[in-house]
Amino acid sequence: MLFNSFTFILFFFVVYILYRNLSHKGQNILLLAGSYIFYMSWNWKFLSLILLSTVVDYFCGMKVHAAKTDARKKNWLVLSVVTNLVILAFFKYYNFFAENLAALTSVFGWTPGDLTLNIILPVGISFYTFQTMSYSIDIYRKEIKPERNILNFALFVAFFPQLVAGPIERAKNLLPQIQAPRKITAPLIQKGLWMILWGYFLKVFVADNMGLIVDNVFAKTGIIPGGEALLGIYAFAFQIFGDFAGYSSIAIGVAALMGFHLSTNFLFPYFVTNPQDFWRNWHISLSSWLRDYLYIPLGGNRGGEMKLYRNLFLTMLLGGIWHGAAWTFVIWGAYQGGILILHRYFSPIVSQWWPSRLSLNSFQKKCIRVVKIMFMFQLTCIGWLIFRAGSVEQISDFLQSIFFNMAAYSPESIYYCLLLSFFALPLLIIQFFQVRYKSANSLKRFPLYSRYAIYLGLYYLILVFGEYGSREFIYFQF
Repeated sequence: MLFNSFTFILFFFVVYILYRNLSHKGQNILLLAGSYIFYMSWNWKFLSLILLSTVVDYFCGMKVHAAKTDARKKNWLVLSVVTNLVILAFFKYYNFFAENLAALTSVFGWTPGDLTLNIILPVGISFYTFQTMSYSIDIYRKEIKPERNILNFALFVAFFPQLVAGPIERAKNLLPQIQAPRKITAPLIQKGLWMILWGYFLKVFVADNMGLIVDNVFAKTGIIPGGEALLGIYAFAFQIFGDFAGYSSIAIGVAALMGFHLSTNFLFPYFVTNPQDFWRNWHISLSSWLRDYLYIPLGGNRGGEMKLYRNLFLTMLLGGIWHGAAWTFVIWGAYQGGILILHRYFSPIVSQWWPSRLSLNSFQKKCIRVVKIMFMFQLTCIGWLIFRAGSVEQISDFLQSIFFNMAAYSPESIYYCLLLSFFALPLLIIQFFQVRYKSANSLKRFPLYSRYAIYLGLYYLILVFGEYGSREFIYFQF
């Protein structure tokens, strides 16, 4: 049941009408039932995995809290974490490791046969396993107390707006909103409607139209005209932002209409000047999860520079593996860790001489900032090439195309350039004002007539130029 489908719109309309006419307890029961129906619309069999995670983490959380010794607390925590990781590893990584094991053993002349299984990846498994793991870990750290009402906890695990692609919610944020009656206010409704409109614009107008360019370019093999390769990568940068940020915006908007406040998941990742700020603006719920539950436990920035670099690299490497079972994701994670380390190393050196040797006026500083943003965007796009490529060989082919075949002409390049400009420009204009006012809902600062003109403009673009192929969200595969 895709957000960008008539089925979901009808589903949410029915749920919302019932929701507004029920008591708090009735609302929670309705949302839990609706969340299970929403998930079963993909594959009813995989609901058992959510139920298993719910039951295991509910009881483990209770046992961690009640345990009298640290050893017992740790044992129950390990049971929770291992259960979630085993489920995730089997469905997501078994075939990847089986294929690579077979390739490794063949080097030594032993062919074990086909070890792979016909495994279907359950939609959203990476998101809800991380969400339930953080619950158990937070109880172990004594940051929260366990939820004793299993229906409330089950709704925390399965809440349908953010179930399959985030934001990855922390128990300290979402559980209190489930436990207490929600207030649906006019400002919350206004926020919800704007976030839904913005999300559909990002998905249907930006992402899905960019996807047509991306699919055509990345379907080619070998060395292609460099300009075409570059436009395909740029198109994917806007596609993945529109697709993922669009999902998060719709999720936040749908939840807001029901009185919930979900975490901000995207800000302005293509208007930043360094990789550290990129991860403060991109998939914020995942990057903060990796920071709190992986980077800091590894030691964070304690223990000297070399350990800091190690911790950064391992965190991003595992973040890359979280995205998918392929060597391209491993390389992407290593690349992200590498540029973070380089930024960390060179920033203090640059800051020592840059301000003291240059006397710049306001305009010059703005120009330098624009150059830094453009440079960071190029670094990000190299990462997106690695992320989107179907193989390591395709990464190599595209890089060769860009650096050694830019003079080659392709008639399709002009067409792609025009499409890219048309579908990216409205996004960039609105993002400019969001950056300026440091708010995803910056349009509320505009005069009323201007605001409604923009709303109507976005609606027109969605209606007339939207791609209505019900294209699945990219992050459903993760």
